[in-house]
Amino acid sequence: MDGSIFIGTWWSLVPPLLAILLAFITKEVYSSLFIGVAVGAFLYSGFDPWNAFVSFFEIMKDSMNLNILIFDVLLGMIIVLMAKSGGSSAYGNWAGKKIKSKKSALLATTGLGVLIFVDDYFNCLTVGSVMRPVTDRYKVSRAKLAYIIDATAAPVCIIAPISSWAAAVNSYVPENAGITGFQLFLRTIPYNLYALLTILMVLFIILSGFDFGLMKKHEKNAEKGDLFTSGGEEFDKIEEESGSKKGKVIDLVLPVAVLIVSAIGAMIYTGFLGGATDLVTAFSGCDSETSLIFATMVTVLFMFLLYMPRKVITFKGFMDSFVEGFKLMIPAVAILIFAWSLKGVGDALGIADFVGNVVGSNAHASIFIPVIMFAVAIFLSFSTGTSWGTFAILVPIVVAMFSDASNMEMMVIAVSAVLAGAVCGDHISPISDTTVMSSAGAQSNHINHVSTQMQYAAVVAGVCMVGYIIAGLIKVWWITLGLSAALLLLVLFSMKLFLGRSQKAAEND
Repeated sequence: MDGSIFIGTWWSLVPPLLAILLAFITKEVYSSLFIGVAVGAFLYSGFDPWNAFVSFFEIMKDSMNLNILIFDVLLGMIIVLMAKSGGSSAYGNWAGKKIKSKKSALLATTGLGVLIFVDDYFNCLTVGSVMRPVTDRYKVSRAKLAYIIDATAAPVCIIAPISSWAAAVNSYVPENAGITGFQLFLRTIPYNLYALLTILMVLFIILSGFDFGLMKKHEKNAEKGDLFTSGGEEFDKIEEESGSKKGKVIDLVLPVAVLIVSAIGAMIYTGFLGGATDLVTAFSGCDSETSLIFATMVTVLFMFLLYMPRKVITFKGFMDSFVEGFKLMIPAVAILIFAWSLKGVGDALGIADFVGNVVGSNAHASIFIPVIMFAVAIFLSFSTGTSWGTFAILVPIVVAMFSDASNMEMMVIAVSAVLAGAVCGDHISPISDTTVMSSAGAQSNHINHVSTQMQYAAVVAGVCMVGYIIAGLIKVWWITLGLSAALLLLVLFSMKLFLGRSQKAAEND
């Protein structure tokens, strides 16, 4: 059978959707992703067993991003060193004196997530390692911690002009768009409803103490001392690690500061190496992956100079942390490799062409284009597990739809809807690398994180659908954002009131 008959057709959606379905049915991610990639390889090869075998490993090899894997391992080493030096426990003790309640612990986690806006991977793992001891003390479930981490990672990066995400979006805007990629990115920020409303929802949930769905079950179990509900055994060995008694708060704070400053500095430097003439264009044209690797290497060297003279860690212990950091990241790395392979299979089967043709033939210049693009971006990002891949597919399509300068505002709104939908789909996808990193940072069972976060994200996504219809009608960002925020708060207050009454009625019965 000729495999070309499946390329560029609806069959290209089968591998990712199958992997996602199996993940939820089996509660096991590795085999689900493997089967999805294998089915994709069989489709691509026309069900020829040998060609399918060869294609499987060729796609896996070509899809892997070695830079991200190196960054993950080095970041794992940094996390282990922070624990070994006693910096994490020292910070936990210090924060325990400053933070007096569960609400304060969650707000501190949110604040740190917003501050670390340079890159979502860095955000997920750093916030998790720093705040986990604090949230554990106040009996915050690991699923709740993973949600807070995830909700302040990609949603913050996608509205931060100085971030690797801004650079990615900038690179996907065609040169003939009539506006530079960075200018377009800046104009999308107030229309990026999913990112902004997700942050609003996080604050509402923390301040009101309102939880619902599966998350409520996890939080009730946490109050009884069970932080995991299920899947906690995979983190037992990690949690048994005890740090040095000589550790201080600076052993955690200074490395984090060095990591942030060196990452930003390297991004700007690589931007100038690429021919930039000012700070804005330097950051928008940076080599973010190389910059992050450089920053982690600088931080490891800084930690060596900070720890060794004070003997908070032995030389052997320092070198062993590389292997231990690698072990820490193995679950995340394994899922990333399979997730990338699944995306590679989708690319080989022409999923971008299929979606592009469907969108191009059905979306006409109307007020409903933003909400249509939002829904398509959610579906594509959810299926492939990648925001950036969705940007690359849909942003050029949207820009081409509004080539007339008179439709510039609608172009901005539609591109915003793509960015928002991509982050939303990435947020709820079990094969998303950012979702995987959030689970790893919080040391939460991955399926627990996905299943609880999906329910919260669905509420925001539903409000965003209405918001993008409003945006298409009035084309005024502050009215759109104001009405959308008001609608979200109304929905959350109504849910809190209704669910509260239902619980009381059930208790009385």
